[in-house]
Amino acid sequence: MISGSAVGEAAAQTNGAFAPSNNQGLVADVELQLLLEAIVRITGYDFRNYAATALRRRVAERVRAEGLETISGLQERVLHDPFALERLVQTLSMNATSLFREPEFFATFRATIAPMLRTFSFVRIWCVGAARGEDAYSLAILLHEEGLYKRCKIYATEPSTLAVEEAKLGRVPIDMLEELAHRYTVAGGASTLMRYVRTDGDQASLDPSLLANIVFARFHVATDASFNEFQVIVCRNVLPYFNRTLAYRVHGLIFDSLIRFGYLGLGERETLRNTPHQRAFSEVAGTQGLYRRVR
Repeated sequence: MISGSAVGEAAAQTNGAFAPSNNQGLVADVELQLLLEAIVRITGYDFRNYAATALRRRVAERVRAEGLETISGLQERVLHDPFALERLVQTLSMNATSLFREPEFFATFRATIAPMLRTFSFVRIWCVGAARGEDAYSLAILLHEEGLYKRCKIYATEPSTLAVEEAKLGRVPIDMLEELAHRYTVAGGASTLMRYVRTDGDQASLDPSLLANIVFARFHVATDASFNEFQVIVCRNVLPYFNRTLAYRVHGLIFDSLIRFGYLGLGERETLRNTPHQRAFSEVAGTQGLYRRVR
């Protein structure tokens, strides 16, 4: 585990000295600081600028899932068990989403952005915080129906190896198929969702052909640099999990990675107002969460 001197340093940063043993909240904060420090030293993945409330909730979830009682117990486990460490990285990094989440986004993308993508000979799309690939697969279906998929490459990135491997499987919750089919229709689907779904008993997965032009890869927005230029970047419901320092870094990363006149997709409740590059973007008329870089 982290050395006693590190414990002292963390406690000093928090309150100048160790808190009384009955101050559980302060002790938990110190434990959390040490856990995040351990992760960054071992893996290079830095979660220290994630939103504190979300971090505490997700770490508590992992403590319970591992059958432990304290964050210190979780720290000991992840330091000595690489699989437990990978499970923790997945829990901390992955946002909850599903196919055609916020279907109006995809309906607008189909009507407004897809026609503009026809002007490019080749289209690169980056899905930031891809979870289990839901946005990437949704876009693959949409682009296939618009006759664009063959000249597109979708890069779907997550920090967690587990998430990347799960995304490649294209699994779909079988008990959600009816709801997902409804979202597909609202999103302007040209056929039926079941055209793209394969069922086997109580398992459901997406047609492997959708993987043809998707690259799933590990990437951490807190530490990694821009790796390409893109015509479209989709970063939906990711930024709210970051504090301002990290959110501003990610805004800069997006700006550096998106070509001029390229498109940025955010969640329906997200905005570029009061962000470092807000003046470089204009909102796509009549939409929520879709922007075009104009500078």
